[in-house]
Amino acid sequence: MSISLSSLILLPIWISMAQIQQGGPDEKEKTTALKDLLSRIDLDELMKKDEPPLDFPDTLEGFEYAFNEKGQLRHIKTGEPFVFNYREDLHRWNQKRYEALGEIITKYVYELLEKDCNLKKISIPVDATESEPKSFIFMSEDALTNPQKLMVLIHGSGVVRAGQWARRLIINEDLDSGTQIPFIKRAMDEGYGVIVLNPNENYIEVEKPKIPVQSSSDSSDEPAEKRERKDKVSKETKKRRDFYEKYRNPQREKEMMQLYIRENGSPEEHAVYVWDHFIAQSAAEKVFFVAHSYGGLAFVELMIQREADVKSKVTAVALTDSVHNVWHQEAGKTIREWMRENCCNWVSSSEPLDTSVESMLPDCPRVSAGTDRHELTSWKSFPSIFKFFTEASEAKSSSLKPALTRRSHRIKHEEL
Repeated sequence: MSISLSSLILLPIWISMAQIQQGGPDEKEKTTALKDLLSRIDLDELMKKDEPPLDFPDTLEGFEYAFNEKGQLRHIKTGEPFVFNYREDLHRWNQKRYEALGEIITKYVYELLEKDCNLKKISIPVDATESEPKSFIFMSEDALTNPQKLMVLIHGSGVVRAGQWARRLIINEDLDSGTQIPFIKRAMDEGYGVIVLNPNENYIEVEKPKIPVQSSSDSSDEPAEKRERKDKVSKETKKRRDFYEKYRNPQREKEMMQLYIRENGSPEEHAVYVWDHFIAQSAAEKVFFVAHSYGGLAFVELMIQREADVKSKVTAVALTDSVHNVWHQEAGKTIREWMRENCCNWVSSSEPLDTSVESMLPDCPRVSAGTDRHELTSWKSFPSIFKFFTEASEAKSSSLKPALTRRSHRIKHEEL
């Protein structure tokens, strides 16, 4: 295990300070001398030798990576998969590098949604002024005019954005498993209109304005000597705080503030907003939702707030390892009954795909996604979800409850 240069330099000093502090009053002078020594070490220069600058490329080519014909991210020269530990023993730097690549991946997926899937980028709020923060969703050309079917996709929480299920899968596996693109293309092939939500794009970040700090002693009636002592103590405190902050975070980043997007400040708000302004206005006779992880919770919240409208328009809902909880979210009895008949949750499980999984919650049926990896549940249940939607659509057309087909399917598994 390697030890950083700064640690080698500072470790003996820290040990000496610890030993001295265990001594009596006679050791105070030595402690003061050591503190003075530490205060004179230029940690800015010292830490720069440990951690390279946090300046990263802003293109895949700059990172020397590209997606191959299989949708896998590979190094342009070596053909190797992405390496997280690019610099040994520099976890913070490696993490920042990974996050920088993730931002490029997000923009790359946005481009695929527009160019490969022919989706339109729609700005929200729909009545936003030019100066206020904005977000966006993606829609197919016929999303609002398709008279038959509409599919709505909602991802989970975290760093993922519109069109993604899991950034980790996009970087380490492939585009098919990590993005919503296979769902979008198949939906369009089968005659669905498509709307892709963007529930994590809740705010924009801007640099925090610097507010000059005025000394309170200027307007004080305290004696000059007392003010000087207080200022000296304040400066020493700030010096010590800056010392430890420099060691912990040698490359101080800009202080940012968040400006939230009107009526879209959370995934739940976003789901309701898109429902009111787009989904509810669509011509589709049958609406279908695919919601992963926290997206399932956002859908349940949508039901709670728009129960009658959702029941009248939505035909079936496919959840993938949803984290919703009908008790905590206080979903009423009528919502729970509707979910039992019209929803199915493909959960992470080592059981074969579509095997019934027991649940303690009185909401929708749970079946195995055929994988015990949370982030893979959407991709692994992909064929079953479309089969579920087809059965639900046919059942509605023949005035049958859509869950009957799914229930008989589960009974066969249980009998086997």
